[in-house]
Amino acid sequence: MSNNSNARNNSQFLSLLFNIVIPAIILTKFSSERYLGPMYGLLVALSFPLFYGLYELIVQKRKDVISVVGFVGVLLSGTISLLKFPPQWIAVKEASIPLLIGLIILISTRTSWQLINKIFYNRELLNIDKIESVLSTGVLRSRMKAILSRANMLLACSFFFSAVMNFMLAKKIVQSMPGTQQFNEELGRMSVLSFPVIAVPSMIFMIFILWYLFSSLKKLTHLTTSEIMSDKLHK
Repeated sequence: MSNNSNARNNSQFLSLLFNIVIPAIILTKFSSERYLGPMYGLLVALSFPLFYGLYELIVQKRKDVISVVGFVGVLLSGTISLLKFPPQWIAVKEASIPLLIGLIILISTRTSWQLINKIFYNRELLNIDKIESVLSTGVLRSRMKAILSRANMLLACSFFFSAVMNFMLAKKIVQSMPGTQQFNEELGRMSVLSFPVIAVPSMIFMIFILWYLFSSLKKLTHLTTSEIMSDKLHK
């Protein structure tokens, strides 16, 4: 468990560093003509999340939907900026990514593939064998499917919330035309503010979904929290 936890923490730290911290510093501090200039500043800043996304997809083999859509998002940002589309398109792009993920999750609710299973209902977090051994009747298994479907819809709602917040934040901050130092600085400011304004509420949403899942599983199976948790978390 310790190695898995350390690996997860390192991955989250690197993601924060390459996707937010370094690009924001470059965009806000090194995009003036004195340093890289607006165009090269933007290209260098975007290269960090771009190459980190490639590393996640190719080297770490994390080819999940969110990683792929995030990678496409970086390419869209570069395209909008380099082709000098109106700044409003940044707001549209920022909203479209979580909106697309939310729609995919919502559609998956009525299929055998649900993202909630990948994120929460898995052997890393839960003792799946013990939980499913208690679900001895068709009625209990049906209730279990209903719990997972509701959790999946809550997960979709968290991305819809992010889409609205992304659009409002981008619309408020990004006002300058692409190709200017001001535009780069606004992009950097938006990246920095996206963490407290969007990521923190989304994390709270995720914690609520996890609480709902554990609470519902305890009521359905009559198992304790310790019994529901994966054995890997006890080591």
